[in-house]
Amino acid sequence: MRHIDHVISGHSGGPNGSGGGSGRSHKVWNPSTGEVQAEVPLGDADLLAKAVEVAKKVQPEWAATNPQRRARVMFEFKRLVEENKQALAELLSSEHGKVVDDAHGDVQRGLEVIEYACGIPQALKGEYTQGAGPGIDVYSMRQPLGIGAGITPFNFPAMIPMWMFGMAIAAGNAFILKPSERDPSVPVRLAELFVEAGAPEGLLQVVHGDKEMVDAIIDHQDIAAISFVGSSDIAQYIYSRGTANGKRVQAFGGAKNHGIVMPDADLDQVVNDLAGAAFGSAGERCMALPVVVPVGEDTADRLREKLIPAINALRVGVSTDKDAHYGPVVTPEHKQRIEQWIDTAEKEGAEVVIDGRGFSLQGHEDGFFVGPTLLDRVTTKMESYQEEIFGPVLQIVRAKDFEEAVRLPSEHQYGNGVAIFTRNGHAAREFAHRVNVGMVGINVPIPVPVSYHSFGGWKRSGFGDIDQYGQEGLRFWTKTKKVTQRWPDGLGGGGDGSNAFVIPTMG
Repeated sequence: MRHIDHVISGHSGGPNGSGGGSGRSHKVWNPSTGEVQAEVPLGDADLLAKAVEVAKKVQPEWAATNPQRRARVMFEFKRLVEENKQALAELLSSEHGKVVDDAHGDVQRGLEVIEYACGIPQALKGEYTQGAGPGIDVYSMRQPLGIGAGITPFNFPAMIPMWMFGMAIAAGNAFILKPSERDPSVPVRLAELFVEAGAPEGLLQVVHGDKEMVDAIIDHQDIAAISFVGSSDIAQYIYSRGTANGKRVQAFGGAKNHGIVMPDADLDQVVNDLAGAAFGSAGERCMALPVVVPVGEDTADRLREKLIPAINALRVGVSTDKDAHYGPVVTPEHKQRIEQWIDTAEKEGAEVVIDGRGFSLQGHEDGFFVGPTLLDRVTTKMESYQEEIFGPVLQIVRAKDFEEAVRLPSEHQYGNGVAIFTRNGHAAREFAHRVNVGMVGINVPIPVPVSYHSFGGWKRSGFGDIDQYGQEGLRFWTKTKKVTQRWPDGLGGGGDGSNAFVIPTMG
């Protein structure tokens, strides 16, 4: 059985080649076959302390390296990831279950943030005001925090780590990554490629673990900032405990993204977009679109009529099947959880139009497959609507008019993403302005912002005030120092000092 280890001091295998940690381990499945393919050790506070000591030694010199030289490391890392993209996608696919083409997208969206980080010399420039007062200049500079940590989810094992460590390291920080123990191999490989790109050993380290490691990260006094993506309950826990420990924390949680379909929408395009947004990656995306809200009964009936054959035509296959639209879910426990949510929806009164429970793929009967599921007549009072299912399940919630369509995502506990499908520019503009959600798509089903903007949801989808990547990411991983300076001319004339006890003004 394959063994996946920590990466400390830039070497897989941890200090002196030993894994270290708690002595506990976690199974890594092959979701397509239902077999255990590897094991990963679960670290503890002692292991984290070793990683922090390494980071403390390497970070000051890295921060003192000029931004242009740091950018060259990012450029070389980008080149190496591109060179190894196929192998990374296949490795990712084998542990997560998403099809290889989708895994390529996972890697690519992370690389786009690395591309942005390559421009760190420009992004880091501060501000300067000459003559803010008599002989006084004011300027600002951005400086790294020291050591940052990232706690990342299973659903994007390449993209989200690169979102975090790309910006943090380019800004001059050292970084400790705790990836999901469900699919940890790609983060380990990224750390190895980072050293190969010319980064100092120990600048990017990977520690594996569960709640014990998470708590150790939250409580370690030398870790200045934590970035997290995962469930909302854990996000709130990390944010609350981390900020109580004096850390800067951004913690992104769950989602229940809605797709509003206006009566004038191009339904053929909507169906095509919904199929990918709801069922791509088996629905295991925080920006998936699991709720469609047709406005008016006629729109709902027409949409449903077109959705049924489109969903029935979806091909579920192993992760290496080039013709498959999506693959298995990540673990047997997650498969069971999704099917339980379909049970719950049915008991609550939802109409099961297409049932994906009990799906079995010939020749891979032990794989963790869930068939595409369509639920109609879902209401806001149903628990299956209120909570995140995180699987290949699309729910239809019918809205009587535009006002109700705005209200549904606005009042939901999650506020990650939302989309509206319409040909009416006024309706789209009004919706984008009024809806209480952090990321909005207009005829775009998965509105993940490009790397030079920023990613972040509202309400229980995001805890903290600063978003991921882009200029927001730079703000998160740096602190701004403000300098007010005056250079006396040495000619006297300083006055009698009577004004020294009055707060200075620039008026």
